[in-house]
Amino acid sequence: MKTDDPHTVRLSSASIEAGGRTRTYTLATPEGGFDRLLLAFHGSRLNAARFRAFTGNALDTVRGTAVAYLDGFRGNWNDARAGSRFPARTHGIDDVAFADAVASRVGEGRPVYAVGYSNGGGMVIRLLHERPDLIAGGAVIAAGQPAPDNFLLRDDDLPIEPRPVMIIHGTRDPVVPYDGGQLALWARYLFRAHGALLSAPDTAAYFAARNGITAAPVTTSLTAEVTRTDHHQDGHEPVRLYTVHGGGHTIPGPVPSPALIGRTTRDLHTGPAIEDFFGF
Repeated sequence: MKTDDPHTVRLSSASIEAGGRTRTYTLATPEGGFDRLLLAFHGSRLNAARFRAFTGNALDTVRGTAVAYLDGFRGNWNDARAGSRFPARTHGIDDVAFADAVASRVGEGRPVYAVGYSNGGGMVIRLLHERPDLIAGGAVIAAGQPAPDNFLLRDDDLPIEPRPVMIIHGTRDPVVPYDGGQLALWARYLFRAHGALLSAPDTAAYFAARNGITAAPVTTSLTAEVTRTDHHQDGHEPVRLYTVHGGGHTIPGPVPSPALIGRTTRDLHTGPAIEDFFGF
């Protein structure tokens, strides 16, 4: 175990039995202790360490929060898309059990939240539907709710427990289109994932409806690059969409992503956005 400057967290690697397999994760714990746990799900072909570096360690800075960076099976998650052909799907990997096991071990009764990027965002969407009892809220980055004919789960069989949902999506995402539909052709081939997704605004509206919100959303321009759309109504869990105009398939923050996947804005930092939305 070591101290990781400048974020003053302690890093440790661990394994756990879940779903009949040994799974691994990296835990970043604030030096002063923590009040909640954040489960972090990486994108396709990443792992915990590479995802942490990809974010510039930005999630480590979320106030009073331990972050469990989970390792997917062969770099992937068994997410909510029916059209997924990831190894995690074809091998029947129980990633929900993995999330549950880590939440129980590390959370120890504290609130548990989840954040996911791309395929990992799809995993957060699965948890929001299948195990809302497990997480107190979810942040979805560069991913969308599967269209009805591409949704792995049956909506009428699912428990509807309202949860706050934050979404971040770039309008020039070259992998998961902001306006919805299929992934880019090259991405379908490379990642073996097919089927349509809802647009980012429709994904936000979908979760707002699940939360019982009927009020019209309010959009605010934060900077020339970033707008915030809030679905808010007294007595209901909120939904927020950050639209990054010109942004790519990236995680907003201090570290730019490879040019191949588009531009990373510095007008929005994911860690503080999570803190603000969930009230940490």
